[in-house]
Amino acid sequence: MAKADSNIVVDHGKSALSDLWTKEDYLAIWLGFLVIAVCLVAYLVFGPKAEFAIKIEAAKQTQMTEAARAPFKTVAYYNAADDLKKLKASSATGFGKFISYWTKKPGSWKNNPFDSLVFTEAQATAKNTKAIPAYEEAKTNAAAMLSGALAAEEAAATALFKDQALNETAEAKIVDWRAAAKKASSAKSKTTNKAFNRIPSLIGLCLFMIVFFGVGLKMMGYSIVRFGKGFVIVFLVAVIAHMLGGQAISRQYGFGAEAWGVLLGMIIANSIGTPKWVLPSCQVEFFIKTGLVLLGAEVLFSKIMSIGIPGIFVAWVVTPVVLVSTYIFGQKVLKIPSKTLNIVISADMSVCGTSAAIATAAACRAKKEELTLSIGLSLVFTAIMMIAMPAVIKAVGMPEILGGAWMGGTIDATGAVAAAGAFLGEKALYVAATIKMIQNVMIGVTAFCVALYWCMKVEQDGTESRSVGAGEIWHRFPKFVLGFLAASILFSYLDTNLGKEMSSALIDQGAVRGGTRLLRGWFFALSFAAIGLSTNFRELAKYFKGGKPLILYVCGQSLNLVLTLTMAYIMFYLVFPEITAKI
Repeated sequence: MAKADSNIVVDHGKSALSDLWTKEDYLAIWLGFLVIAVCLVAYLVFGPKAEFAIKIEAAKQTQMTEAARAPFKTVAYYNAADDLKKLKASSATGFGKFISYWTKKPGSWKNNPFDSLVFTEAQATAKNTKAIPAYEEAKTNAAAMLSGALAAEEAAATALFKDQALNETAEAKIVDWRAAAKKASSAKSKTTNKAFNRIPSLIGLCLFMIVFFGVGLKMMGYSIVRFGKGFVIVFLVAVIAHMLGGQAISRQYGFGAEAWGVLLGMIIANSIGTPKWVLPSCQVEFFIKTGLVLLGAEVLFSKIMSIGIPGIFVAWVVTPVVLVSTYIFGQKVLKIPSKTLNIVISADMSVCGTSAAIATAAACRAKKEELTLSIGLSLVFTAIMMIAMPAVIKAVGMPEILGGAWMGGTIDATGAVAAAGAFLGEKALYVAATIKMIQNVMIGVTAFCVALYWCMKVEQDGTESRSVGAGEIWHRFPKFVLGFLAASILFSYLDTNLGKEMSSALIDQGAVRGGTRLLRGWFFALSFAAIGLSTNFRELAKYFKGGKPLILYVCGQSLNLVLTLTMAYIMFYLVFPEITAKI
């Protein structure tokens, strides 16, 4: 991603049609939409839509009847809600089971890393047997709670739900039953371990990836054979990264496959050295751009609107303020020599981590080493904040929704946000994940604004005003962002037209969780492994001189933490408390 000569003016207004089939950004879109098309056909055309429609109608009818009958959510109402949650196209179709098998990551382990690849029948039986007593106890407790809830509900019904004390008792008993049922469900999941051997599926996935990305690279003029030979090493590093990320202590402290991939790759690159025949397979941007197109399928407008204006203010007002302030601070105070490094770090830290960094680096044509440094900083601080923020929020007694909003607007990676939110509770998880989703929309906006600013301001030679046409801005704009936005629009349209329950069953629990997200996770893992393998510390050293990038990130993130918390409190608790009450 070498920086363009600012004194050269090129008219890109009439871009050749062949660019659509030979340029990386466009090919990332085509490959991403190939995955999307296959998933949508499998789940919407050949999926269990008719069968699900009958079950959804029955569950909704039960909920309507119960809502009209009682002034609180009854046992039957919750049972119907549970029936709706069980509707998952990914587990009800052959395609879902097929793609789930062939995209499986190494499992979790504690003492023996090979347990993540091969888990025997004897090991599964032993693990299940050990967990059964806890499950039986939890199941018995849940059954007792259910009996109590039904008895209390019956008493309230006998009084025609006109006795407020009986209603409150019944509601409290039902809440207790739900909590006990959740514990029983969690305990049951620990008794369903099955034997597996991930090695064959990982080999198959590696071959698929070689063909999948190899076709795209062939259209760009690369050799598939040369790419495939080196890709095996990149894939192997990604697999080992997943294995290390699945270790019990790594999982506890949030040090996932992304961080391990970069770390392992860097260790190899700066010790024995990455073989020259592997470097052509380290297609960092191609991997992650294709993954970002798939990420668009997870950014739904309905989710954005579910939080409403408070979430939009937290994500879309604070983010640009922090980005611009951090960039100015880096230029005026820290005097960072590289403007591209400054803006990439600022976007990475303020928007949504590595995804924004990739888009911004493409827009300003930052160097590969600058992008690597930015992503490295992001991964380190993401791991720290993922652990520290929930602990701080609990320690000070911060409201769950406020804590979720705070984390959603500040922690970089979407996965880390979800994990940190889940640590606080369901409401925190919902708010945090939704705000991060709203913030992800800023990827495209940020890329466009950076491309515009770089063309019209940064790359002017300073002696005379250089005319910049729409063609130059279009040439600079990272086209893969259009794929991200198109996927978001398409899935938002489907989500709206299918209805909440059917969309959840076929889109969220089908095309996304049973397709696009599975592959997106692997594409991201490959990109991080490739970053590490192609990183040389000696090349990074000159960009880290004086520790200015670290200072920039820390200061920018500190501002981000303060402004996000302030905005979240104002919006959720002072301006729109009625929205907060409904969450």
